[in-house]
Amino acid sequence: MGAIDEIAYPPVDAISSIRYSPDGNTLLVGAWDSNIHIYTRNGEAWQLSSKIPSEAPILDLAWNADSTTFYAVGLGHEVVSYTANEGESSRVVLSTHSQAANKVAYSAQHHILLSTSWDGTLHIHEPPQNGAAGRYVSVELPAKPFALSLTTDRAVVVMAERKVHVYDLQALSALVPRAGDTTGEQQAIAVTPWQTRDSNLKFMARDLACMPSGEGFAASSIEGRVSVEWFDPVQNENAYAFKCHREKTTVKTEEGEDKPLDVIYPVNAIAFHPEHGSFATGGGDGVVALWDAKTKRRIRQYPKLPASVLALEFSGDGKELVIGISPGFEDGQEDAEPNPELIKIFVRTMGPDEAKGKPAKK
Repeated sequence: MGAIDEIAYPPVDAISSIRYSPDGNTLLVGAWDSNIHIYTRNGEAWQLSSKIPSEAPILDLAWNADSTTFYAVGLGHEVVSYTANEGESSRVVLSTHSQAANKVAYSAQHHILLSTSWDGTLHIHEPPQNGAAGRYVSVELPAKPFALSLTTDRAVVVMAERKVHVYDLQALSALVPRAGDTTGEQQAIAVTPWQTRDSNLKFMARDLACMPSGEGFAASSIEGRVSVEWFDPVQNENAYAFKCHREKTTVKTEEGEDKPLDVIYPVNAIAFHPEHGSFATGGGDGVVALWDAKTKRRIRQYPKLPASVLALEFSGDGKELVIGISPGFEDGQEDAEPNPELIKIFVRTMGPDEAKGKPAKK
């Protein structure tokens, strides 16, 4: 297995999001300390280059394709675009939700930015470019969204009540010139998804990641489970869910006898390897594991970290896995005050075949 290194000067409050820039030379880290932390590669090490303050905790981040523009959402309701040039950054508000904006994702293929909010809307933005003002349109969602992920052609939104909507990105991008505006609040419009389904997860979703192949996605829940699903109905006959991030222990009964107990942790983070199609999960147990989506086998499990894993991201070339950990999320709750000394960012260097899948069991 490859080496694991710790990045100096992490946030002082819980980590919410970590994103590699497309060129692989910059890391964005969002946190509940209301800062966007920017780390740049210096040889083989990472160093904190700047911090951008926000008016409220950051919940998610996304990069534009140019590695200089990025987007942030959080408890402040706004969807914000930042452009960094020679140590300085410009800030543009693209839209404002009526409640916290919790997820954001950019489609380089369709040049649109998507954001979701606890107000039950999906905003589709055409970001400003070449001096032109940006536009956006607001789309109704049937339930509170928990997670968002994109393929080159699809957008997947996992919501409360086990609802899953899959949207065609080309159809969404066509909405903006027709119905989009540049100012003020908009009345949310109804849009028919490309596909709807019920999640295979019975409990609240924590994270979602689409397969690099574009064939499907994996979602995780607070109840120590992961669901792997495909868009194609025939392929999706092989959809499955499995238990993970659980610990077997014992407790004493009133009679003083040892009773077996299965401790269940939330699966807070999922990330697909860009080359092998395997995926990593991170849980409230402080464990990161690698899985083969097709053969349904665990590839490996790494040594336990000192706090809950809250964020995972593979570099674009698959040679690194960045891991963000914070205490206080072991039970899926987000209102605990974490110990700053246990908030850490690790970068694992991946061996050539470290994330390669295993043959199916015969």
